[in-house]
Parts: sequence; C-alpha cells; structure tokens
Amino acid sequence: MNSKNNSREKILNTAAKLFQIKGFNATGLNEILKESKSPKGSLYYYFPDGKEQLALEAIQLANKSIIKRVGTALNEYSDPIKAIKYLINNIMNDLKKENKLQDISISLIALETYSSNEILREACKNVFMALSHVYAEKLLQNGFTEQKAEELGMAIETMIEGAITVSVTRKDTVPLATIGNIIGILLSQN
Repeated sequence: MNSKNNSREKILNTAAKLFQIKGFNATGLNEILKESKSPKGSLYYYFPDGKEQLALEAIQLANKSIIKRVGTALNEYSDPIKAIKYLINNIMNDLKKENKLQDISISLIALETYSSNEILREACKNVFMALSHVYAEKLLQNGFTEQKAEELGMAIETMIEGAITVSVTRKDTVPLATIGNIIGILLSQN
C-alpha cells in the first residue's frame, strides 16, 4: 500500500472507530486528524465533501467489518441457536473488556443522524438490512422458509441492536444475555 492510500486509510479507519464509539456529532474533524496523525490538508484532499463524505465511507467500512464479524461468528456452529448465542457472547465479552461499540454496532450514528441527514440515515439503514440478511441466510441454511427467515432475521437484528444499546447504557451485559436466551426460545419454536 502506498503512503497516499495509507494516509487515506488511517483517516477513514480512525473516523469509523470514533463515529462508532462517540457518534457523529461528538467527533470533530480535528480529533480525527490528531488521532490518525494526519495533516489537515489530507482530510479535504481525500474527502473533499468533508465530514458527511467521511462519515458515509466510515459507515460503509464499519458495515464490512461488522458483517464479517457476524458472519464469522455464525459460521462457528451449524445450529443457528448455538451460532447466535456464540455471537452474542463475543459481543458481551468485547463490551466487558472495553465497553466500546467499534465493530459491534452503528446504532449511535444511526440515532444521531436519522432525522437530520438523509444520506447517512440511508447508509445506516443499509447496514441494518445487511445484518438482517446475514441472520436470515443462517436460518435459510437450517430449513426455515424464506418468509420466516426474513422475519426472524429482522427480529434478531433488532433485538441484538437494542440489547447492545441498553447494555452500554446500563454498563452491564444482562440485556444481551437475556435476548440470547429469548432468541433461542424463539428459534426453537419454529
């Protein structure tokens, strides 16, 4: 990787991390530059449309990272209940260790921008839909009908995102553990 791409990647990776942890509004461009150790001119060189462009690309980068993480965890077990519980345990362990949302969720940026920035709202929507699809695919592989897999995929995504939000707010992982059990019950009834 040449230094031009390396500098752009450092800015983008730093922005993705900060947006996921601190949110869009609480993350300043100077903070991104300082943490990425990049000169000020490079930000506007690589992201001429400013913070919105940077956030959009950061959401897309986070999407790839989160989808990869979820997919890898779900592939650990063929049984979807065991696979989802394994994923939730991984999320719980990360929150216990670092209490960070990086590579776990984009909920913070989604909540901040849904009514103020249509481009970022749409990007967040696409991440949530992609995650629902990953869960649905796991269920399809295990004999669920397409309609049931899509409905349950959305329900699983919604429960996990909500439990992450409540867990970081409460500073405990009980909500995640609880939905892990509820998802197991829900899937075993179908």
